[in-house]
Amino acid sequence: MRERVFLRTVFLQPSSIAMSLDQWINALIVMFVVLDPPGTAAIFAALTRGGDSTYRRRMAIKAVLLSTGILFVFTFIGSRLLHALSVGLPAFKIAGGILLFLIAIDMIFARQSGLRSATVREQEEARFRDDISVFPLAFPLIAGPGSLTTVILLAGNTHGDVWAFVSVLIVIAIMLVITLVSLLASGLLMRVLGVTGSNVLGRLFGVLLAAMAVQFVIDGVLTSLPPG
Repeated sequence: MRERVFLRTVFLQPSSIAMSLDQWINALIVMFVVLDPPGTAAIFAALTRGGDSTYRRRMAIKAVLLSTGILFVFTFIGSRLLHALSVGLPAFKIAGGILLFLIAIDMIFARQSGLRSATVREQEEARFRDDISVFPLAFPLIAGPGSLTTVILLAGNTHGDVWAFVSVLIVIAIMLVITLVSLLASGLLMRVLGVTGSNVLGRLFGVLLAAMAVQFVIDGVLTSLPPG
């Protein structure tokens, strides 16, 4: 029974009024996994090491505000952008599923490829910047390829349902607030989790994201096939 509920996720069944509780939970999970607040907080702590609390707070707030603007813009215009490029939603689901699967592999093996985090070279470059809120914090750490792909897919699956679309915006806002709290509490969070704890948590969520990414691909393939 639990497996059947899991398959009836937000990626498969748009609601005629708004997202169901199962769809809310799954949307929150996938956004949490892709945004990865604990992992982002760990990198933020390293990038702002030596800075005072005022500087860290300013960078965190500015980065989340910028990320909110980027993600909301892609949520609103993502489908139109795909239409302008003559790319169908099934094709984007397949491509997005593959991309999210690669991100999941990075999470499982605790690697930094640049898909869901800043690379080592980008982090080294950021150490010499006074303002890290735009790069690499807002992009690619928060509003990176994975999160942009996810919001477009979530918005695309609302199929014009206004309340379902509003629900997606609320989910994004909730996760960005959680990300902001994680950044502001990055010092405490790293003392509690540590590097090992953060990697273990990332691996667990990586397995879940891999399963959801495969479901993206399956859904895209099934949708693109002719009926019958």
